[in-house]
Amino acid sequence: MDYLIKIILFALLTMTQAFAAEYGTAKEAEALVGKAAKHIKEVGKDKACAEFTAKKGWIDRDLYVMVYDLNGKVLAHGQNEKQVGMDMLAFKDPTGKEFIKERMELAKNKPKFWQEYQFTDPITKSIKPKSVYCERHDEIVVCSGIYKR
Repeated sequence: MDYLIKIILFALLTMTQAFAAEYGTAKEAEALVGKAAKHIKEVGKDKACAEFTAKKGWIDRDLYVMVYDLNGKVLAHGQNEKQVGMDMLAFKDPTGKEFIKERMELAKNKPKFWQEYQFTDPITKSIKPKSVYCERHDEIVVCSGIYKR
């Protein structure tokens, strides 16, 4: 019996670790934003934003880069290229929260911050709580987020 319990516990631990590996961590989101900001400085905003949106090398599991101007216009989006060029200031999450408007207000007052809202998880396609880390660099806001499990 003890042997069977050990096997079950090992299987559960392995499945939990595998599931957790599908998702990025807060530290990884912060690192991705830092890497993206550095890339913008190296190659310029337009080229970097095109690369973030093209997804080549800028997506890690559920982590991706988003870039906005301070008016809420999307300059790059690693999951939804259709948003690029759109003014998203009035966009709402499923709870009615105008999270882009809130994000821009935070960005105007803080150079770095975390923000909470609800969004569609690209892995499960379900609505989940999301935490997004953002940094303001000059007149743009660079972000990446994690989904709460």
